[in-house]
Amino acid sequence: MTVNITLIVLMAAFFAAGIYLLLERSLTRVLLGLILIGNGANILILAMSGGAGQSPLYVEGRPAEDYTDSLPQALILTAIVITFAVTAFMLGIIYRSWVLGREDAVQDDPEDRRVADQSSYDYEDDADIPADTSEFTAVDAGALGDAEATADIRDTRGADAVGGAASRNGGGAGRPDPTATQKRPGGEPR
Repeated sequence: MTVNITLIVLMAAFFAAGIYLLLERSLTRVLLGLILIGNGANILILAMSGGAGQSPLYVEGRPAEDYTDSLPQALILTAIVITFAVTAFMLGIIYRSWVLGREDAVQDDPEDRRVADQSSYDYEDDADIPADTSEFTAVDAGALGDAEATADIRDTRGADAVGGAASRNGGGAGRPDPTATQKRPGGEPR
């Protein structure tokens, strides 16, 4: 397989010019850069697909290596469609930018400038922590297995409180009474 040097040079020029144009602030130049990069990718696929061969139609007696591979052609066609869709999308963005601001240059966002000028030191993430600052405290080992402490957590309403709450609120027996107090495992009310 021989490589066509003209296609390689053309592809490199398209990629270089496309990347240069992508780095500009003008949306029109960004669009032209995207188009050049898309065309450079198409030329890359074409150059890597190999030399020309016979059409991929079956002819009895012709060896398989004489046929042209049709996959690169399908990839190029797909890349052309994708480049066209991106071009249409970018044209819509450029038009909207022109209607709103009468310019197609991307402006610096003041918030981005402020963030870029800040120090990279973040007190919350970078400060030395002198001690454990966890908000969770150690639990008394005796209270973990205590069945009475677990039983005190349940609703302390009596049978008459449940009936009174159901008749006042229109609810069933399963609804909690908002006037009832619950006790914590230590015995103090909530």
